[in-house]
Amino acid sequence: MFTTGLLPRQANRIVLRRLTIADLDAFQAYRSDPEVGQYQGWAPMSEVEARGFLAEMEKTELFSPGKWSQIAIADSLTNHLLGDIGICLSGDQCEVEIGFTLSSSHQGKGLASEAVGEAVNLIFEQTQALLVKGITDSRNLRSMNTLARVGMRRAEVVQTTFRGAPCTEFVYLIRRSPDG
Repeated sequence: MFTTGLLPRQANRIVLRRLTIADLDAFQAYRSDPEVGQYQGWAPMSEVEARGFLAEMEKTELFSPGKWSQIAIADSLTNHLLGDIGICLSGDQCEVEIGFTLSSSHQGKGLASEAVGEAVNLIFEQTQALLVKGITDSRNLRSMNTLARVGMRRAEVVQTTFRGAPCTEFVYLIRRSPDG
């Protein structure tokens, strides 16, 4: 069951909230955009799969150790879905990995930085995690810039395989401040 009181969470131009079935059209639009999905670990979903995913995310527990949950990035004035943020608290609850997706029409406006920064604040307020990490393809300059803008620093370079091809990933970290 979803923990009440955590969401929605208002920022300046965006609100972090639960994904709902009402988000289907916008969700399908950006999740089916090859440019948006170029560096993402997910694949486009059929309408049936997307409906099931949104229904699951609407009720899934945030910060359940070892399990990913997705939350919406919505326009604070219209509540229109702009993208989503994935959150996964590690099994030992010491760290949280995040990933984020923003529709192409809303990129380049600082909205991802606002949303990711607010998600990091939420994570440190609601968990005992010592750090939050984001992992990005070394070719994804926008993602790297977003992670840096919210105070994350590149901590590791990993050689891996992505979609069957060699890939370099950068691991970015931000640590909980000593006072909180």
